[in-house]
Amino acid sequence: MTRRHWTRGIACLCWMLAATIAAADPSQEYRISAGDILKITVFKNPDLTEEVRVSEAGTIGYPLIGSVHLSAMTLPEAEQKIAQLLRDGNFVVNPQVNILLTQAYGDQVSVLGEVNRPGRYSIDTSGGHLTGMLAAAGGIALTGADIVIVTGTRNGQPFRREIDVVKMSLDPMSTDDIALADGDTLFVNRAPLFYIYGQVQRPGQLRLERGMTVMQALAAGGGITGKGTSRGIVLHRRDASGKVKELSASLDDDVHDEDVIYVKESLF
Repeated sequence: MTRRHWTRGIACLCWMLAATIAAADPSQEYRISAGDILKITVFKNPDLTEEVRVSEAGTIGYPLIGSVHLSAMTLPEAEQKIAQLLRDGNFVVNPQVNILLTQAYGDQVSVLGEVNRPGRYSIDTSGGHLTGMLAAAGGIALTGADIVIVTGTRNGQPFRREIDVVKMSLDPMSTDDIALADGDTLFVNRAPLFYIYGQVQRPGQLRLERGMTVMQALAAGGGITGKGTSRGIVLHRRDASGKVKELSASLDDDVHDEDVIYVKESLF
């Protein structure tokens, strides 16, 4: 097993453990949001059984009591409110209200990019934090980078944060496992790549590991063929203006994302 796979395995275990712990937290109760579909029943009053959708204003329409604002309430709080309104209006004596969330649209986060199962996931079921949400999406794919970009809003202001998940998972003191909010987006970009061709055993596109040197890149490409020479390595790199520059490369030079390495044929 390579060091890269070992590191990713440790990170994945940390995500799964965090998700399990967070999911067991009873304080993480779902709060009703616009678009949710609720099935409301009242014990011994079948005529009051209704399946309703929460409006954009956060309200529902319910028999006898009319419009009721439920947005941001937990299910028990909503049950108590409807029961109180039925009791106060003398419609039902000692009403026992039960609300079932049949479809949730609120408190969701979009997970996009290089993850195994991109999509929208509930904050409640994933534990409310970054690690749990990544675990819900199946973790970062092998083609994904180690950086997760989190965007959304906090206190009415745009929010953006880039988090190195491998560093976070290996550091027990890290505070990067941030709490997520409804409407956040997690984006995992593709992993950095480099290209190698010419007199190497396995030319093509390869993943760029952290701190990789030209020597390590040659090793990833299977090494130089019998016809090649380490004195004939050329590196093509795009500069800030977008132009590709041709550079002579030594074995201890760093390789950058999108670099193209060419190994020349020996003249002798």
